[in-house]
Amino acid sequence: MTSKLKIALIQFLGSSSKQQNITRACELIRQAASNGARLIVLPEIWNSPYGVKYFSQYAETIPSGETVQALSTCARQSNIYLVGGSIPERDGDKLYNTSTVFDPNGKLLGIYRKIHLFDIDIPGKITFKESDALSPGQQLFTFDIDEKYRVGLGICYDLRFPSLATLYSQRQCHVLLYPGAFNTTTGPPHWELLLRSRALDNQMYVAGISPAHDEQADYKSWAHTTLVDPWGTVMSKCEMNEEIIYGDIDIEHLNAIRKQLPYLSQQRNDMYTLNKKKAEK
Repeated sequence: MTSKLKIALIQFLGSSSKQQNITRACELIRQAASNGARLIVLPEIWNSPYGVKYFSQYAETIPSGETVQALSTCARQSNIYLVGGSIPERDGDKLYNTSTVFDPNGKLLGIYRKIHLFDIDIPGKITFKESDALSPGQQLFTFDIDEKYRVGLGICYDLRFPSLATLYSQRQCHVLLYPGAFNTTTGPPHWELLLRSRALDNQMYVAGISPAHDEQADYKSWAHTTLVDPWGTVMSKCEMNEEIIYGDIDIEHLNAIRKQLPYLSQQRNDMYTLNKKKAEK
C-alpha cells in the first residue's frame, strides 16, 4: 500500500445564501474527488458570512442540519473522507464554531468545537469578539484513515496556541488541519509563519484552509490556503481567489524527518509536561 494520501484543500468563496454555499461546496468537493483526493477539507465558517451578528441566524443542529446532511451525502457519493471546515452550530441555548468529519460512507465520525475564541482588539485595524456569540469547545478530536494516517483538528485562532498542537503530537497525529479565516491585518505577518511553526514544532503535516478573499464582505479574509510538510516547507498554497490546492501526505517522508531530527523523543518531560486531563476525556 502506498505511503501517500492525497489531500485537497478548498479555498471557498461564500455568499449570504446558505443554500447557494452548500451547492457550490458540494460541486468543489466532487471536483477534488475526481482529481484523486481522498481527504478533502473546507474552510472555517463557509456556509455563512463570518461575523458575530450572523452566527445565530445561520446556526444548525448537528447532525440534523441541512449543511451536515449535505456534507454526509457528498462524502458518501464521492467516497472520500471529508472535513467540513466549520459552521455555526446550535446546541440548546449555546452556539459553537464546529467542524464535522465524515468517512467515505457518509458516517459522521465526530465533531470538533473551536477551543480558543477569537477575541482581539488592534486599534484602528480590527476588533472582534467571538465570545459575544459563541461558547468554547472542551475536547480535542482525531480520526484515522486506513489505520495509518492520524489527523487532528483545530480551528483558526487555535493555531496560535502551540500547547494544543503538542497535545495532538502526543496523540501520535501525522496531520493537523486548521480551517481558519485570518484577516488582512494578522494574516500577512502571521498566517504562514504560524502554520510552518506548528509543523516544525511537532514534525507533522499542517494545513490552514481559508475562505477566499471577498472585498465586499464585512470580514475580509486573508485567504492564502497553505499546506506545510514536517520539515516546515510550504508544499502548496494559493492567493486570494477561490481555488483548490492539492498535496500528498507521505508517512515515509514524515518518519524519515523524525528519525533524522529526533527532538520529539528528546523532550525533557522530567522538567516540563502538559496537563492532558481534559484533552483525554
